[in-house]
Amino acid sequence: MSNRTVVGLSGNFHRPSKTRSLVANIVSRISHQYGLDSDVFDLEDFGESLGAARSFRDLNNRSRQIAEKFLAADVIVVGTPTYKGSYTGLFKHFIDLLDPLALQSKPILLTATGGSDRHALIIEHQLRPLFGFFMAHTLPTGVFAVDRDFREYEVSSDHLHARISQAVGDVRQFVQGDQIPAAMSPRPAPALKIATPVS
Repeated sequence: MSNRTVVGLSGNFHRPSKTRSLVANIVSRISHQYGLDSDVFDLEDFGESLGAARSFRDLNNRSRQIAEKFLAADVIVVGTPTYKGSYTGLFKHFIDLLDPLALQSKPILLTATGGSDRHALIIEHQLRPLFGFFMAHTLPTGVFAVDRDFREYEVSSDHLHARISQAVGDVRQFVQGDQIPAAMSPRPAPALKIATPVS
């Protein structure tokens, strides 16, 4: 039986990236604390096929592999830079390719970065409702960081480290013991597709 996994997805589309650094830091801490295998991806990893994709079949092989790892993960960490109070458009485009049941009951730790504290509510007002639509289990502690929390693109502030520790603690109930709770048991990953517009 393969080991349980934690996968991070960052909505940045350039590197270096504070958002990717934040997601990678959290994924690494979850991996080490609970013994999970880990991967971290960002929109750069998808390449040009993501922007042009109208369905899962339009993605290239590498992008499909990333999407499948994302859907198969036992724990997911997502993060996005904040633009005009919301997530990036390309990040939302990837989410739009997911089947509405693809993330049902999946534990998801929400993170975001922004240029100032004005954007701090993105987690509660944008990300939590987004993944609520998918009936995912968004963890109670979200992690928001601003520029002053980083030094050379690495997490540096004591406040942010403490917040990350609290969020990582929220994962415990989903990974303790020999089995994932029944509601979180892995299911075959649904195919990705664009949602049908409602007229």
